[in-house]
Amino acid sequence: MRKTAIIVHGAPNHDEVYDGRVPSPSNHHWLPWLQKQLIVRGYEAHTPEIPNPHEPHYPTWKREFERYDINENTILVGHSCGGGFLVRWLCDHPHVSVGKVALVAPWIDVERTRTTEFFNFHLDPEFPTRTKGTALFNSDNDGHSIHTSVERIMSTVHHIQYREFHNYGHFCVEDRHTVEFPELLDFLMS
Repeated sequence: MRKTAIIVHGAPNHDEVYDGRVPSPSNHHWLPWLQKQLIVRGYEAHTPEIPNPHEPHYPTWKREFERYDINENTILVGHSCGGGFLVRWLCDHPHVSVGKVALVAPWIDVERTRTTEFFNFHLDPEFPTRTKGTALFNSDNDGHSIHTSVERIMSTVHHIQYREFHNYGHFCVEDRHTVEFPELLDFLMS
């Protein structure tokens, strides 16, 4: 069975989406670098471009995500809202097993400041048992809404590895000043 990976971008703000100088979400930050690293290691790696990412709508994200074959050999990586999306999708699909899962600064909008229905779901504390390993990547200087999301996930979900980084911000190129993310690749390949 072939090895696959799906890397899900976050939800940029309106200005980022419509600024022609800013790369599209699936081609920004460390996502293209990670995709290339996985491809050279024999993975069929995808970075879907979700329509209107600044206005997260779960059925749209789900439709785009489910265009791909998802099975026990599929690596899943999500950044910010993409990480929150993966948490919900995995909780909503209790009969699906996947490969490794990496949640980078996952956002589930605990305080519902930006979404209404997108994160209305039951947080299944056992979803990592249906993966080949789940890790949450967090930075000590990320924003309040990310820390609130991370706290909710870590206090509810079992069997999840926690990896904290110093001064990585929201894991964006502007925060880290690099597109490379070797720590993430190391987890996925371990």
